Amino acid sequence: MYELIQAGPRSFYINCPAKIGVFKIDGTQVCLIDSGNDKDAGRKVRQILEREGWQLHAIINTHSNADHIGGNRYLQQQTGCKVYAKGVEAAFTAYPELEPAFLYGGYPFADLRHKFLMAPSSQVSDMDSLYEDEALRELEIIPLPGHFFQMVGVRIPDGTLFLADCLSSRATLDKYKVSFIYDVASYLETLDKVMTMEAALFVPAHAEATDSIRSLAEYNKQCVHEIAAKLLELCAAPQTFESVLKAVFDYYGLTMNFQQHVLVGSTIRSYLAWLKDTGLLQAYVQDNRIIWSV
Repeated sequence: MYELIQAGPRSFYINCPAKIGVFKIDGTQVCLIDSGNDKDAGRKVRQILEREGWQLHAIINTHSNADHIGGNRYLQQQTGCKVYAKGVEAAFTAYPELEPAFLYGGYPFADLRHKFLMAPSSQVSDMDSLYEDEALRELEIIPLPGHFFQMVGVRIPDGTLFLADCLSSRATLDKYKVSFIYDVASYLETLDKVMTMEAALFVPAHAEATDSIRSLAEYNKQCVHEIAAKLLELCAAPQTFESVLKAVFDYYGLTMNFQQHVLVGSTIRSYLAWLKDTGLLQAYVQDNRIIWSV
């Protein structure tokens, strides 16, 4: 874990729970793509950079989930580097209490205010100002929305493409079934876009690096449609959200805790919203409850 792997002539990734990309700007300066899940991750990254004789110029956050921004503050404090993030992602990075509040739908109780859902805050510049930085103008920032609000990927000049969380590994999908998605329609559009992309090497944050991404993107898309079909089946008889969520946990053999409730629950709400917007589900209020039905 935390092994530095060369991806291309000017690109590397640090193999850890959420892969961290490294773009070699020149002989001594580097830019990170994401920073890991916490201060300890940041410390391990700093040790790698020092071992290689590299200076950290900037961090680009693909999105603001805690496991991608958790090392920001430590690395900023140690190096003075800039952090770039896009729009809403920049807001969540600067004010990370927004993530558990968004997932819970209100002020999150203490069990949800932990490092896996709420990273330390960091000083962040909006991605729109990135190209004012001469050292980073060679990078291509690619919108990849769906998993989160304004997630992006980053293409390095040597052809390596960091894909963030726009797809999960087969093993993860087979084990956990329901991967986190904020906007299902955008997520499917992103998967379609990814299937047409070319790169010397694709580096997803939570799957193995590969020179061919199409089959994995297709599998992720297939899983989305399977979950949607299951929700339509569950709603053949009118259901409340809580009854739908319990049925999803039961069907897929998932174990509910507070964190899984908000992560899977938020995702299932997104599926229900998408199915309603596409006309496949209806929602109505009955006896002061929202009812979902085909």
